Amino acid sequence: MSKKEYISRYLLILKCLKLNSYRSFEQIRDYIDKQVEFLQATDDTLKIAFSKRTFQRDVRDIRTLFGIDIEYSRHRNGYYISQDESENMNFQRRMEAFDMFNSLNIARDLQSFIHLEERRPQGTENIYGIIHAIKNNFRVKFSYQKFTQDKILNRTIMPYGLKEFKNRWYIIGKDTVDNRTKIFGLDRLSNFEMTNLKFDYPENFNVKEMFDNCFGIIVQSGKPKDVILSFNPVQGEYIRSLPLHKSQKIIKDNEKELKISLKLFITYDFKMELLSYGETVKVVKPISLRKELIKVYEVALKNYK
Repeated sequence: MSKKEYISRYLLILKCLKLNSYRSFEQIRDYIDKQVEFLQATDDTLKIAFSKRTFQRDVRDIRTLFGIDIEYSRHRNGYYISQDESENMNFQRRMEAFDMFNSLNIARDLQSFIHLEERRPQGTENIYGIIHAIKNNFRVKFSYQKFTQDKILNRTIMPYGLKEFKNRWYIIGKDTVDNRTKIFGLDRLSNFEMTNLKFDYPENFNVKEMFDNCFGIIVQSGKPKDVILSFNPVQGEYIRSLPLHKSQKIIKDNEKELKISLKLFITYDFKMELLSYGETVKVVKPISLRKELIKVYEVALKNYK
């Protein structure tokens, strides 16, 4: 059986239980049988055998591979996914990717109706190896070149986690040269190698907490800032439907503006995001940020004179 068949079966089980919890084995099997026809439209060689023994093995594999527990409730007579809020977000992303992958494969003969960005994230070929190294506490080494430098440096790090931002992936880990935790873009990484040298994963490290008050990949220390932004009504619709940050709260929402508050570190990434909205946004608070953006606009105007 191919890896695709295994993965397809795992994700179908998860999708089935996400749609409706407390399903019996028979209901899960019926759901998968119905979905097989859909999957075979992308690959007519795909065969998915499903028995009670296969399901029990899949439950163990799903826990190992995805970190998602499937449990049985005797009270409700069915299986369900046990997860917290953070795990639920990761699960949703997996389901979105799975559905999109299969939908686009089915529509590969409909290119005149579907247009995809031609840009693709680089460096993702190493993600599987990085995840394996993180889970098993293996040090990794690679060559790395910053955008601002011509010199290529060899790095060995203790990998702690992965971060995605604007279709780019980053690895977080402690550099063995200076014992500092750093962030490296996978698109600038080459000659990746997983070593057999083990390390102790820090008990107090959490990737989510590391970026909790951040926008993007730049991490700062200290206290996050209170930010108030005013968007025009049109841009406000987009900001309302896709919040800038988890701390976003709506202060005012009428036919003239959408005013929101945020609590985060004011980083370069955040400033670039605000600049991308042009005249549709106005910084109300803090004044220091407002002045910084005004200076940027003034310099930009000079470039056109």
